[in-house]
Amino acid sequence: MTDIANDMSATIGRRIHAERALRDWSLADLANRSGVSKAMLSTIERGMTSPTAALLVRIAAAFGMTLSTLIARAEQQGGGLLRESEQPVWRDPGTGYVRRHLSPVSDTPLELIRVQLPAGASVSFPAASYAFIKQQMWLISGRLEFTEGGMVHSLEPGDCLALGAPSDCTFHAVGPQPADYLVALVRG
Repeated sequence: MTDIANDMSATIGRRIHAERALRDWSLADLANRSGVSKAMLSTIERGMTSPTAALLVRIAAAFGMTLSTLIARAEQQGGGLLRESEQPVWRDPGTGYVRRHLSPVSDTPLELIRVQLPAGASVSFPAASYAFIKQQMWLISGRLEFTEGGMVHSLEPGDCLALGAPSDCTFHAVGPQPADYLVALVRG
């Protein structure tokens, strides 16, 4: 792992530990709620591994938050302006998926996230990760196949899709270029 990846893994690990401590949960409590083993949670909390998006989504859902909220809380201190150089960027080591949290920390329920998914790559999330959010996606460039439950949506640049009821979802960058898209989500 690079120093930046090590730093981000350690930062995320500390945030997960802090969220767990705020709730007075043991590792076993978080493991039961997230479906992630105690050994893996311990390794993540100590910053010894760079967890995948799939693992972080399960952990975030156990806390009742989105992946982007978990990452933002790990990186941000608050304030109304979040400069591009300060926006948390996270790369999924499993897919190369890059997630940039654009929104400053605030009490508003809106979050903006920019995602770049390499050509040919796919990333899947369980319905539980969408249980407390509503979201829309706007494709900036590339082509994206978004599978929502049993329905496949083929998106071209400029297309905007409002997601329906929570269901298992898969994002697939069809190629030949990466898919670059904006996700607007509202918590609650």
